[in-house]
Amino acid sequence: MAEFDFSQAISEARAKYEEIALALDVNRLQSQAAQLEQEAAEPGLWDDPEHAQKVTSKLSAVQSQLKHLASAASRIDDVETLVELGREEADQDTLDEAQSEVESITNDLRDMEIQTLMDGEYDERSAVVTIRSGAGGVDAADFAQMLLRMYLRWAERNGYKAKVMDTSYAEEAGIKSATFQVDAPYAYGRLSVEGGTHRLVRISPFDNQGRRQTSFAAVEVVPLVEATDHIEVPESEIRVDTYCASGPGGQGVNTTYSAVRITHIPTGIVVTMQDERSQIQNRAAAMAVLQSRLLVLRHEEEAKKKKELAGDIKASWGDQMRSYVLHPYQMVKDLRTGEETSQTQAVFDGDIDAFIQAGIRWRHEQRRESAENGED
Repeated sequence: MAEFDFSQAISEARAKYEEIALALDVNRLQSQAAQLEQEAAEPGLWDDPEHAQKVTSKLSAVQSQLKHLASAASRIDDVETLVELGREEADQDTLDEAQSEVESITNDLRDMEIQTLMDGEYDERSAVVTIRSGAGGVDAADFAQMLLRMYLRWAERNGYKAKVMDTSYAEEAGIKSATFQVDAPYAYGRLSVEGGTHRLVRISPFDNQGRRQTSFAAVEVVPLVEATDHIEVPESEIRVDTYCASGPGGQGVNTTYSAVRITHIPTGIVVTMQDERSQIQNRAAAMAVLQSRLLVLRHEEEAKKKKELAGDIKASWGDQMRSYVLHPYQMVKDLRTGEETSQTQAVFDGDIDAFIQAGIRWRHEQRRESAENGED
């Protein structure tokens, strides 16, 4: 067995740390933290709870980045000292401990590097995710509910605040659609790579003959709009319908017309909201989601124009981005990145960070290629 090359591993770790520190701009982060600390200390901060939540959440994220950077630098110095000590005393146990620490540092730096790759216009924002069942009947509705649970568990595992805003239940089982919001810095940057068509292959629990069934669900991810986005939606361009909110199996959950459906007439975009108790709150929430979708639509139109000017770029998400196979073998595979695992239950329990990180790297590479093609 080849001897572990400490010199090369530590040198590579230090180089990677410096690359990350440069990309994140430590001085900028420190300045940002100081400014946010001032805002957080203002006496009237919590007069506007929504704004206060954003300030404290952003401050926590920036402080966490600075802490991780400082910790990584310290750990690299410490492990270098540990290697020297182990060599001087010819202590294999110490060297084994040092090797384990070097590998841990390398993995942590790889995770930190992901932060530097989320450089899109809206990547820093919170995310609004909509899941819709597709082809596959009741299996597709059940699959859509499995995906909803998967993402909510992922948010929980990472300590992100998630809130289901609207759910349309299917008659037999599962859901027709659901919309939820994840409030965390860079939630959109992470979850946006999950957008696309997901495919499930399994023995259908709803088929009394036990046949294999393929079903589909679509995942749409948009950034949460902010006051500075200036997405104006004239009243003349929308139709607002109200109805009673419903639960699983079509069961009514209240007797008031509090649920709201907003249709944007020019684009045909439809948004429904029934999570809040009052019609006014549901309308406000639905308008925010509509504005988010219109923001993405505008962004896509701008990107399309740039693409036409730059020429055709081969990188595209395609219709189907990930397969979840439960029969005749166990495999979840991302068709864009090649990332795969046989731990299907862990994935459905929210263990999808490896897929998200691979997707972020993939997207960053596509953006880089797109920029290069645009320059040629």
